[in-house]
Amino acid sequence: MSPQTNAPRHNPKVVTALRRFAISISVLNIFGYTVLGFEQPWTWPLIALATAYSLEIVLEIIGARAEGRTARFRGNGPRGVMEFLYPAHITGLAVNMLSYVNDIVWVMMFGVIVAVGTKWVLRAPVKGRMRHFMNPSNFGIAVILVLFPWASIAPPYQFTEYLDGGFDWLVPAIILSLGTMLNAKLTERMWLILAWLGGFALQAVVRGLLFDTSIPAGLAMMTGVAFVLFTNYMITDPGTTPSSKWGQIAFGGGVATLYGVVTALGIAYGLFFATALACGIRGTFLWTADIVARKRAEEALALAAVTRSVAQADAVVQKAADAACTCPEGACACPAPADAEAAACACPDGACSCPAPADAEAETLRTPVVA
Repeated sequence: MSPQTNAPRHNPKVVTALRRFAISISVLNIFGYTVLGFEQPWTWPLIALATAYSLEIVLEIIGARAEGRTARFRGNGPRGVMEFLYPAHITGLAVNMLSYVNDIVWVMMFGVIVAVGTKWVLRAPVKGRMRHFMNPSNFGIAVILVLFPWASIAPPYQFTEYLDGGFDWLVPAIILSLGTMLNAKLTERMWLILAWLGGFALQAVVRGLLFDTSIPAGLAMMTGVAFVLFTNYMITDPGTTPSSKWGQIAFGGGVATLYGVVTALGIAYGLFFATALACGIRGTFLWTADIVARKRAEEALALAAVTRSVAQADAVVQKAADAACTCPEGACACPAPADAEAAACACPDGACSCPAPADAEAETLRTPVVA
């Protein structure tokens, strides 16, 4: 039996969004290492890509064999392979670009491995299919920050380190413009962005009122390149965020709320931890909703089976009752009563209770009388 073939991994709009994400982050890395002032060695993006590509392909081959299907990178030539590797390309470059692990390259590679691998581990049922719910690159960076306390996120100044004379505003302006067009037309995550921005501003004000922190400083963070990049290219990941309007609002506002809580607790790098927590809560919700739906479906099937059984039993009883009083055509199984005032067909126990035909003439049984 040949392995089953699958429908395309993504619809055309998502493929276009992934392609533009991949192009954008590639261009940003090229300019980052040649113009802006990225801190990591220039060979590290290549190492990150090699790690991400290799692991993605190996895991896909294993998954395809386990599920009895054709690997998703086969069947469409080089274009199919390239489209398959878009997510790995984005993940590898993002983990390397946004994390800073000094000169220990294997820690960066570890983060890439965690990011790519989590798509095969942290999954939940979505519309009948198992989908990953944890933002891969965000989770890889968060794991690095937890396991290696000496590591940190990439310094925000690296995005504008060598720009001056007003050009330092050009980078966030370009990222904001391109990201807004991308999210408005392709990922359709503008409700999420609006909820995230509004929630972030609100939590800055609330923290200032409750904990006497600087409200202007909390709001000023929204003007940084790192925040703009995170808003347009990290939190809006279409594969790990809701697509409905209210789902997006809940997710964006939830990340902002969790960021306020995490920051109020004195935990650094709140953006990454808040996003990971929000994705984890969403995954728990998806599993809970699926379990409840399955339980209700089982209860409905059980109720339907009981209803059918009762209906079948009633039908059998009715059929037996009908058969117990089936008389031959034009006849009755019990004789007409001798007394006219008696019932039309007073039958003994166990006899048929159908009356004699209305047009039938009762025969009188004459008994000879001895003189």
